[in-house]
Amino acid sequence: MSTLLFDEIVYGPVKSRRLGISLGINLSPVNGKRCTFNCIYCECGLNEERRTKTPAPSREKVRQALTGKLAEMNTEGVCPDVITFSGNGEPTMHPDFAGIIDDTLEIRDKLCPGTKVAVLSNSTMLHKEEVMQALCKADENLMKLDAVSDDLIGQIDQPEMHDFTAEKVVEQLCRFNGKLIIQTIFLKGEHNGVCIDNTCDGNVAQWIEALKKIRPEKVMIYTINRETPVKTLQKTPVETLEQIAEKVRQAGFDVSVST
Repeated sequence: MSTLLFDEIVYGPVKSRRLGISLGINLSPVNGKRCTFNCIYCECGLNEERRTKTPAPSREKVRQALTGKLAEMNTEGVCPDVITFSGNGEPTMHPDFAGIIDDTLEIRDKLCPGTKVAVLSNSTMLHKEEVMQALCKADENLMKLDAVSDDLIGQIDQPEMHDFTAEKVVEQLCRFNGKLIIQTIFLKGEHNGVCIDNTCDGNVAQWIEALKKIRPEKVMIYTINRETPVKTLQKTPVETLEQIAEKVRQAGFDVSVST
């Protein structure tokens, strides 16, 4: 199997392309993946390759791991720029996600008050009120929106929920009232005999119309940077990303480009 898994609850710190020096929190099992999407570009691999019966870490284990790591960093006189919920899947799936957010903010305020708390999410659990309320406590929410066509999301993100629709996700993202960051990967390729491309003008125009409804404070666009489980995907040239970024700027949004 290709790609990687995070084998700790708290990992790093690592230098993130988008967030700076990031200390990661993995709320999925350390020996497998748990996600509502099965993205063809996921650095953790495809869901069917990474299934595990190991439970997710308990709220108390997460609390202990984060406290220990931040205390260790404090003795070295350093603090991360951000504590980031990411890891081997979708963090908001954890049954104690709301409580873990509360614990993290408490520990952060005590040990490194200048550090932000961020959540990288695929936007699929926003219909759960406790998840939404917890996310609103975080400093930064980076929410995935790779396309706004059900067919294209089906090809790129491969949702595992039978009732998933892009329209519902956009509606939920609007509930942040603009206090969020939208992150989108742009790629081309082929998978299961189907050509995939979310960089073409029609798809980009449709996506920008959704941005106008969501009104994010920032948009982050990027492309493949690590090994992907589907080998027929192509990294989007920086020139194409910049062309897309300019269209986003013309629509009135702050946008950053990572390659």
